[in-house]
Amino acid sequence: MLTLAATALAGGPAAAGPTDDEPADALTPVTMSVRPAPVAFPGSDGAIHLVYELEMTNHSSADATVDSVEVLDASDDTVLEVLEADDIADRLQPAGARTGDATMAAAEAANLFVHVVLAADAGVPRRLVHRVAVTAEAAPPGQQDITEEGGAVRVRRPTLPELAPPLQGERFIAADGCCDATRHTRAILPVNGDVWVAQRYAIDYEQVDEQGLVYSGDPAAVESYPVYGQEALAVADATVVHVIDDLPEQVPGALPESIPLTEADGNSVILDLGGGFYGLYAHFQPGSIRVEVGDEVEVGDVLGLVGNSGNSSAPHLHFHVMSSASPLASNGLPYTVDEFTITGQSSTEAFDAAEQTGIPLDIEPVDPPTEHRDEMPLDQNIITFP
Repeated sequence: MLTLAATALAGGPAAAGPTDDEPADALTPVTMSVRPAPVAFPGSDGAIHLVYELEMTNHSSADATVDSVEVLDASDDTVLEVLEADDIADRLQPAGARTGDATMAAAEAANLFVHVVLAADAGVPRRLVHRVAVTAEAAPPGQQDITEEGGAVRVRRPTLPELAPPLQGERFIAADGCCDATRHTRAILPVNGDVWVAQRYAIDYEQVDEQGLVYSGDPAAVESYPVYGQEALAVADATVVHVIDDLPEQVPGALPESIPLTEADGNSVILDLGGGFYGLYAHFQPGSIRVEVGDEVEVGDVLGLVGNSGNSSAPHLHFHVMSSASPLASNGLPYTVDEFTITGQSSTEAFDAAEQTGIPLDIEPVDPPTEHRDEMPLDQNIITFP
């Protein structure tokens, strides 16, 4: 495609060239767009975060390798984030895949999962644009290294919901949380003719006991997990718009097979938080939900008990905020929690080992513990909720 285009341009009649203030036309084999627009939010690390997907399509007739990506402040071309080859190989996922590859096949579409971290005092750019270095095999020899700019997008700064904690107590693990945990942040679903990432900011809250164990006793028994049976609380004055309460408990240790997509959240509750924000609670114990659709709840009301229903391999409370009342056809949105304390930090590798083998969770203590207000808990924070 590119070779033919270059030949046609070279052999065709002379065309009027660009004026002094117009850039020359250039072949851009990889096109880019961002949808939905990123939303800035404060994280528990004291920084401002932007999390979004850069949709990339290789419109050439051969492989195109993405060598680097720079995220720029569109107002002055300040470089905010750089993704090198190794980052791209991990974060660029072809449509329908859950593993990354920096090389896009001919006519292939992919999503680059981007996470930009800004200092709290640096200010949030109004618009972003992306500078991408591509090696395009379909281009003529000597012209295969191409630098493009695209994917311009305005950064959203809506008023985020300030939520109360969904649990109370200590030693909760914010597992698979924002911003680079792959199980939630990269869970793209094609639903109703579009693609959605409802779980972009989701957290799976588990808990360790005083010995640092995710479970104690039989790992196949739900009662062995300290989080099991904890009361899940309303995070805001809100309206109940969805309830499922009749799905069975799963046996811990492995994800259930062939579970229908509509049952993935198990016994669940969705709250209309107002302002286009909806809160989803998932995996309650069967028969434990204490609200019905249409109920008005207040902050701290008990909604149900933490269980292990739906697509779950261990008892936990899944919570996220989204753009509609659909747990599938919606986009995840950030929020803040009004008050919590961080007492430690773990990692996905340590968490998986503790859950799979029963060893104590490897936690790096935060001493003294840090108090946080109006921030979002980040991945693997160890949290106390008042």
